[in-house]
Amino acid sequence: MNGKEILVDTNILIKLLSGDDTLADFLQGQFLFISFITDLEMHGLKKPSAEYIEQRRLLLNDCFVIPLNNEIRNLYIKLRQETNLKLADSIIAATAGVLKIPFISSDAAFKVVNKIDFIFYEPN
Repeated sequence: MNGKEILVDTNILIKLLSGDDTLADFLQGQFLFISFITDLEMHGLKKPSAEYIEQRRLLLNDCFVIPLNNEIRNLYIKLRQETNLKLADSIIAATAGVLKIPFISSDAAFKVVNKIDFIFYEPN
């Protein structure tokens, strides 16, 4: 990894799609990684508009999707035993931990995970 990678949470992608310019500026020039969980969550919206589907497609085309593997699985198990994170959040946090890249989310629940480089994003 070259130091320009970042794992982004679902809520960050949603904020980008909503037009958060501060966030877009912060992420500019970085390689965006997402967990397969985030990919699934982004496709789970019921009855999205055609415009949203196209915007989502363009955004996700710029992201590298990380599949589940044994390393992520093993760290996930530790995180579930050590924290109160939900299943999906534990997988996403484990992905950041295994990749050893910063992880950005606006979900404060991730603050309890000391095995990741967590960036808490609070929009103005």
